[in-house]
Amino acid sequence: MHRNQKIGLVIPARNEQKLIEPTLTHVPALIDKIYVVDDGSTDKTCEVVESVRQKDPRVELIRHEKNQGPGQAIITGYEKASQDDCKVVVVVGGDYQMPLDCVTDFIDPIIDKEADYTKGNRFETGKGAFDRMPITRLFGNILITALTKIACGYYKVVDVVDGYTAISKRAIDAIRWERAWKGYGYPMNFLIQLNMRGFKIKDIPRDAIYLPGERQSQIKGIRYALKVSPMLLRGFFWRIIQRYLFRNFHPLVIFYFLGIFLFPLGVTYGFFLLFEEKIRHIDISPGQSVLCALYIITGLQFLLFAMLFDMQESS
Repeated sequence: MHRNQKIGLVIPARNEQKLIEPTLTHVPALIDKIYVVDDGSTDKTCEVVESVRQKDPRVELIRHEKNQGPGQAIITGYEKASQDDCKVVVVVGGDYQMPLDCVTDFIDPIIDKEADYTKGNRFETGKGAFDRMPITRLFGNILITALTKIACGYYKVVDVVDGYTAISKRAIDAIRWERAWKGYGYPMNFLIQLNMRGFKIKDIPRDAIYLPGERQSQIKGIRYALKVSPMLLRGFFWRIIQRYLFRNFHPLVIFYFLGIFLFPLGVTYGFFLLFEEKIRHIDISPGQSVLCALYIITGLQFLLFAMLFDMQESS
C-alpha cells in the first residue's frame, strides 16, 4: 500500500530463469500484488517463480501456454490487476534491468493526478544510457523515438522503448486492449492508444542496469526500428482519424492529409522535372518550377502546422 492506494506490479517474463529471482526479491514492500505473466517459457522460469511465491504471498503466477508476445503478457497483467482493484499498476521486465528503488517516482504523479501513465527515461540521469547503451541500440532508439513522437502525438517524450511504466486503473479500464500491439514494439503502440483517449503521460528519469555477460534486450537497433515502422505508420493514421475526425473534429486532420498529399507530390514532380531537363533535355518553364516549389512549400507548411496543433492538443 502506498498513500492508501493499492499498487500492483506486472512482470512479463519469457525464459528469464536467471534473472527473475533477483527481480522478485528486490520488489519493495509498498507493492501489494506482484503478477508474473509467464509468456510460454521453455526454461525453468515458472519453477523459479513458484519457489519465490512460497516465501512471498504477494506473488501470483499467470501462465500463457503459448507465447503471445510481451505486449499481450502486460495486457493480461493489467486486466488481472484491474480486477483486483489495483489503483496504480507498475510494469518492469523480468530481466533485473529496471531498479525498483525509484518506483514511487512513477506512482506518485498518477496518484496526484498529474498523469495517467508514467514511463522511464534513461537519458536524463547522471548515469544516463547515452554512455552505456550499445551504439547500435542507441541509434535505433533515437530513430524509433523520432518516429513515435509523430505517430503517438506526445512530442515531449524521450526513450519511448523503455518498458518501465506505471498506469492508472482508469486508463486500463478505458482502453480497448484487443486493438493494441501484442509483440515487440508494444511501448510505442501503447502510447498511441493512450493519446487517442486523451490521457496525460509523464517521463520519469531513471537509471538503467546493464549486467555484464547477460542478454537483456531483444532490441536490435536499426533492424528493430524498421520492423516496427509499419505499425507506427498504421497507428498514426488510426489515431488521427479516431481522435480528430470521429471523436472530436479538429482542423489539424485536414492539415495533415493536405501536407501528406502535397509534399510528396511536389518532391515527385521535382524529380520528374529534373528527369525531363537532364535526361530528355526538355526545357522547364518558369511556371512548372513555381508549381513544384508551391507544392513542396505548401505541403511542408501544412505538415508543420498539423504537428504544432497535435503537440498542443497532446500536451
